[in-house]
Amino acid sequence: MAKIVVKNLNKYYDNGFHAVKDVNFVAEDKEFVVLVGPSGCGKTTALRLIAGLEEISSGEIYIGDTLVNKMPPKDRDIAMVFQNYALYPHMTVWDNMAFALKLRGESKSEIAKKVDAAAALLGIESMLTRKPGQLSGGQRQRVALGRAIVRNPKVFLFDEPLSNLDAKLRVAMRAEIVKLHRTLENTMIYVTHDQVEAMTMADRIVVMKDGVIHQIDTPLDIYNNPANMFVAGFIGSPAINMMQGKLIAEDAALHFDSGDFRLKLTDEQSQRLKSYEAKAIVMGIRPEDLYDSRHDSMAEAPRPFQPVCDLVEPLGNEFHVVLKTDKHSFVARLDPKELPKVGAVLPMSVDMAKAHFFDPETEVSIL
Repeated sequence: MAKIVVKNLNKYYDNGFHAVKDVNFVAEDKEFVVLVGPSGCGKTTALRLIAGLEEISSGEIYIGDTLVNKMPPKDRDIAMVFQNYALYPHMTVWDNMAFALKLRGESKSEIAKKVDAAAALLGIESMLTRKPGQLSGGQRQRVALGRAIVRNPKVFLFDEPLSNLDAKLRVAMRAEIVKLHRTLENTMIYVTHDQVEAMTMADRIVVMKDGVIHQIDTPLDIYNNPANMFVAGFIGSPAINMMQGKLIAEDAALHFDSGDFRLKLTDEQSQRLKSYEAKAIVMGIRPEDLYDSRHDSMAEAPRPFQPVCDLVEPLGNEFHVVLKTDKHSFVARLDPKELPKVGAVLPMSVDMAKAHFFDPETEVSIL
């Protein structure tokens, strides 16, 4: 097992495109780290640089105590699981899993032992004589995992391995990979654009955009304390509601004035945001921190506001409701107590203690 240290990593392509920009992070020994961000953010490029599949422009990568910048992929003691599985179609499952071990020159008995153990771990013993074309997507993904497991590498690298699976199977495979990590206790780096995968699987998340790391933290800390507006908007589903406004002093407290409603800040927020009085500010509130005042009484928000229900998405266990005021549109996640009527006024309360505030110019979190 080994930790991975990435220092000042940069990748330029021949056309001058700067794909990875001064990336720094550490994946500790046995840690599960997820690189997440929108398409084109540089997360897969960073993973390929760690794997040795692309050449580093500048910076350093250590696996354990070894600098691996110039080391070929086969000598880095890593195993990579790809989005498209990358199985040999003409080989059986058993041969696919054994192939790398044969190249190493391991004995037949040792190969059989490792393949059978990995197959048992993944529940694919009955498929060993089949070929990839005879398997479902989830089964092929298990074979790809098995091929990586038999090598017993120091590090596992995953490049969006679940993106080709249907929604139900993705949930099942997420759980399988997390269990696999607990069993094997290898260091794992996992790339995805799916923030739900990141939140449910990671020990720590690295959030990227435009080749730059915007925040590194545990899933809950990133959710509850986003570093900036991008992180706040990317992590969470439905996405956080962002509202432009000003802070106005009234009755010895600060209020967020959106232009068509006012919301009173908590005493702590008023103290910490004094310097923003009468200045533009962005308030973020997550959908679950909006409440239907007909059913929920929020002590933190004694003055509800009155948006109009524009759309209702009933999901069984909850409703997602799109609400509109004259100048704003936002989403609330409500308990299924009473189905709101489209076009009706819906009195809402806000848990202001959960509100986030951002500087509109820098987009950095200020509270």
